[in-house]
Amino acid sequence: MTGNGRVRGAGILMGMATAMSFASMAMAAPHQATVWNGKVAPLATRWTAEVSPGNALPEYPRPQLARPSLEHPQWMNLNGLWQYAPGDGQGAPPFGQTLKGQVLVPYPIESVLSGVQKHADFMFYRRLVNVPAAFTAHGQHVRLNFGAVDHDATVYVNGTQVARHTGGYTSFSADITPALRPHGPQEIIVAVHAPVDGANVMVGKQRLKPEGIFYTAASGIWQSVWLEPVPAASLAQLNFIPARGLDAFTVTSRLHGRREDTTLHVIAYADGRTVGEASGPAGQPLHLAIAHPRLWSPQDPFLYTFKATLTQGDQRDEATSYAGLRTIAVEKVGGRNRIVLNGKPTFLLATLDQGYWPDGIYTAPTDAALKFDIQKTRDLGFNTIRKHIKVEPARWYYWADRIGLMVWQDMPALPTDRNDKLSDADKAAFRADVSSIVEHLKGETSIIGWIPFNEGWGQWSIPAAAELAAQIKQLDPSRLVDARSGANCCDTKGDPHAGDVYDVHDYQGPGLPSPDAERAAIDGEHGGLTLGIPGHVWPNTPINPYGAVKDRAALNAGYVANTAVLRDKGVARGMSGSVYTQITDVEGEHNGLFTYDRKIEKVDEAKVRAINEATIRAGGQP
Repeated sequence: MTGNGRVRGAGILMGMATAMSFASMAMAAPHQATVWNGKVAPLATRWTAEVSPGNALPEYPRPQLARPSLEHPQWMNLNGLWQYAPGDGQGAPPFGQTLKGQVLVPYPIESVLSGVQKHADFMFYRRLVNVPAAFTAHGQHVRLNFGAVDHDATVYVNGTQVARHTGGYTSFSADITPALRPHGPQEIIVAVHAPVDGANVMVGKQRLKPEGIFYTAASGIWQSVWLEPVPAASLAQLNFIPARGLDAFTVTSRLHGRREDTTLHVIAYADGRTVGEASGPAGQPLHLAIAHPRLWSPQDPFLYTFKATLTQGDQRDEATSYAGLRTIAVEKVGGRNRIVLNGKPTFLLATLDQGYWPDGIYTAPTDAALKFDIQKTRDLGFNTIRKHIKVEPARWYYWADRIGLMVWQDMPALPTDRNDKLSDADKAAFRADVSSIVEHLKGETSIIGWIPFNEGWGQWSIPAAAELAAQIKQLDPSRLVDARSGANCCDTKGDPHAGDVYDVHDYQGPGLPSPDAERAAIDGEHGGLTLGIPGHVWPNTPINPYGAVKDRAALNAGYVANTAVLRDKGVARGMSGSVYTQITDVEGEHNGLFTYDRKIEKVDEAKVRAINEATIRAGGQP
């Protein structure tokens, strides 16, 4: 659900939300469970008790540029307990001082798993680390990597500033070699500013006073932190973009350090067999032809693996990667604009996926939990996810790539109801953050389209959506752009007449838009049938009650009937996709197919899968 609780166009909220005004509260106390430090979780998932300081997300965080080796581990996981203290934004970093508090990284400070469970606008993290001697042997450099920190992070090593990064949804890295001491522990301090309600920055659905469709804030370090040794010139990013002919990849790379006299060599493998090879100057595109190409699709999510070697003199940086071979486009099919995957008309049947957790908020408690939502989406017969107003850790996209889900990727929104208060600097910062996110996620096979604005949130004018769509298309012409999801509501109303997709929202719906002369058509949000399950709801939170049904039988019947309209009428109108709200409950929203704790599947999986598969089959006909 993305609307703001007021009745909006064509009975989208059915009037019920207005009448009840979010007044109902959570129906029952949740099942209680304690976390690693003895605190009681407000609502525990099936993975909450598995998390401890010794196993906080131990998996290598970046599958598309991986350097781990079973024989010689080439990375050090810094997830675990760090010293912690809130700040006031005025004092100097606490160099050489032991902080009184502690936090479990990488869980945001508002989460019970972090051990803090309280917001602060300013905060310090501190950790002492012994860097293995092997990391600096033979002239190697040591890089300190952060998956994401919300929102503004300044990093110091032994009192020296080594990085400054703004933007809570993209990774960053620093060469800390010059700041390392010859012996003994190294002091790492991260100073963070997290202005959830106090600045016009990307915050998504975070709020300090959550209610309805807005949720608890997630501040500070919220993705993995790790060290790894690299040569003076090393790979920073690898992207494999499928060629239009579906017989090759264009390989692009970004480097750390000097690129002079560097060569990149890439080998492609299919099930362990070499199927392609290419070499050339690093930093320039390579053409990597693939023998006997096998395409990626939800029906067959086949991934090629790659070994990349960067050479500069006698120094070598080796990494592994992966990608699927697929294209996505809008083409005329039967005289109408339709979305085609690998040249074939495809109905993108999606769930809305907010990516929130009752124990970790923005951060899934474990990698198995991260995989769970994606796998269950696939088991229910969907072929697409709309990742809503949030960017996920790299491993989320890895699981989407492997399991076979296409992804509409939203941009995290600016705060709502401030469109007329945005300065030129605010707009420029948003444009820059959008570009950073596109570049950050460019290599993910599962992502088939970008959505810069949802319902006009943070959209300062109607032309702004067209402007951002053009900006994204220039950065990434290989994917679709949905310039504005929900063109029929709510802030800055109006269709921008831009991008590849015309998108309406209709609760309960579904909406039945038709393609126009330039764009395919989808219902970007519909459904939202609400059913709370006592004992499995977020406590002490007003409920958004739109679309209420009385029991699980009614929820099943309602979902099947809602989706049957897409099968019987939407396809006939030339629609290319839809997004059902939503895969799980989230705090005050009880409209998930699963409860917020993921313990209860509220629908009959076989019945949902049957109507979903029938709709996808109907939508795949030419």
